[in-house]
Parts: sequence; structure tokens; C-alpha cells
Amino acid sequence: MKVKSLEELKKIREESIDKVGLREHGEIKGDKVEILVGMATCGISSGARETLNKFVEEVKNEKLDNVKVIPVGCIGYCHSEPTVQVNISGKKPVLYGNVKEKKVHEIIEKHIKGGQPVESLILKVDFERV
Repeated sequence: MKVKSLEELKKIREESIDKVGLREHGEIKGDKVEILVGMATCGISSGARETLNKFVEEVKNEKLDNVKVIPVGCIGYCHSEPTVQVNISGKKPVLYGNVKEKKVHEIIEKHIKGGQPVESLILKVDFERV
């Protein structure tokens, strides 16, 4: 992509800063929601970068001020990459597997906005510590 003007460069910078802000800060209003996207080598090679970018785009477009999108390292389920963990205040974490870019909208609509996890994508994991 060739930048043709200073105004175009400023616009690109503003859009990038917004995306990074959503990843790092995510203003918390009301219930806190964290979307952790596994970004280890196996995740990236399976499409996790596109998945992460789609989550950031959807959160921004939907103006979900209570949602923070966080790139993390290995989540430990290489067989099911890209993996995404959704943490909602007061609820058990939900771990999703094989979350390609096209599945992000469904997770945002059903789980983040609607409160109902997407059963077909859930990896069965017990988060209880002994």
C-alpha cells in the first residue's frame, strides 16, 4: 500500500492506535469481558492473527466498551488452533477451539452480547484447581 499524503498517513495512524488501544486498555464499564487469543507460533500459522484482528474490528464496530481483546502466548491446545478464551466477570472461562475469522461474529453476537456460549466451538476443559 502506497501512502499518497500526510492526511492519509495520519488516518492510518489513528486507526492503528484505536486497534492497539482496544488490545491493551479496553475501557471497563460495567461487566468486564476479556477475549484472549492464543498467538503462539502454532496459533499464528493456523490463522490466529486474522482472528485477533477480526475480534478487534468487531469490538470496535459494535462499540463494546467493556470488552478487552488480548493477544496471549500458548494456551496449550495446539490441536485446536486458533484458540480463544472468553472471560466474563463472575462466570467460568469458556475456551473455544478452531476459531477462524468467520466464527468471530457468532461468538460476539451469541456469547459476548447474548450471554450464551457457542456450544459447537467449545473445548471441554475443567478450570477447577485442586
